[in-house]
Amino acid sequence: MTSAGWKSESQRSYFGKALLELGRRNPNVVVVGADTTESIKTNDFGKAFPDRFVQLGIAEPNMISAAAGLAAAGKIAFAATYSVFGSAHTYNVIRQNVAYTNLDVKIFCSHAGLSVGPDGATHQMNEDIGLMRGIPRMTVLVPADGPETGRCVDAAAEHPGPVYCRFSRTDVPTVTRADEPFRIGRATTLQDGSDVTLIGCGLMVSRCLLAAEALEKDGVSARVLNLSTAKPLDVAAIDKAARDTGALVTAEEHTVVHGIGAAVASVLAQNHPVPLGMVGVQDVFGESGEAEELLAKYGLTVERIVDVARATRKRRG
Repeated sequence: MTSAGWKSESQRSYFGKALLELGRRNPNVVVVGADTTESIKTNDFGKAFPDRFVQLGIAEPNMISAAAGLAAAGKIAFAATYSVFGSAHTYNVIRQNVAYTNLDVKIFCSHAGLSVGPDGATHQMNEDIGLMRGIPRMTVLVPADGPETGRCVDAAAEHPGPVYCRFSRTDVPTVTRADEPFRIGRATTLQDGSDVTLIGCGLMVSRCLLAAEALEKDGVSARVLNLSTAKPLDVAAIDKAARDTGALVTAEEHTVVHGIGAAVASVLAQNHPVPLGMVGVQDVFGESGEAEELLAKYGLTVERIVDVARATRKRRG
């Protein structure tokens, strides 16, 4: 796959469309929102199914509790808002009311990571993958683009128990096809390679593909994995990549402290230790700025992935 023909699209729009189509197919689906329903594109569901749509205003913990109550009554409940509100502000409510009770609540959160941009550090949620991965029974999804975000909606509805899905405010390059199968717990090989493996999630997947193109010009064959499920991890795919290529690099719009890099490191330590490099947000808060400016300032770039891949390969025994 190359960058030729890519177009940038809204993950929120794909989420809203997929949710509306799911509602048409499944009358058991309900949606709960917390003031951000227009921004996060759940309003179309509400217009089509007003009796299955609850708008609670700026009350995110109540949103999670209401979704849990609806799920306890037998519904498939989608709760949707911005990531900082839907994962951090509501953390203990999710842990106690959703995960501990193992309810069919699907938490879909936009505006994750630095690419929230001008809203600044208070709204740039760079810790949610780690927070949600740490909760027992929680499945964590990080789709690469718009079409995959839509497929996550259907997969989450079919998957029993709690699900958390995070995606971006900014438009992202479309690198997957709408007709591609999506399976929770499976990483997708977007490009094969033998010298190093680049493992990306979310908007960093397209940057991994571009990094692989750049490395190829230097004679380095890079495998690219789309790790769209952050929990449960595809241990088999990670282990195979370690054995086949001998060096791995993770790339995420999330802190490296407890994101997919740390998760992959744990898999490697237990199965087949090889050098690992991590590209992501360091142990810092973000700041206000345009999305691309911030991604560049904090090192979430194609160039950084290439540099880390080269350095990581040199550490092979």
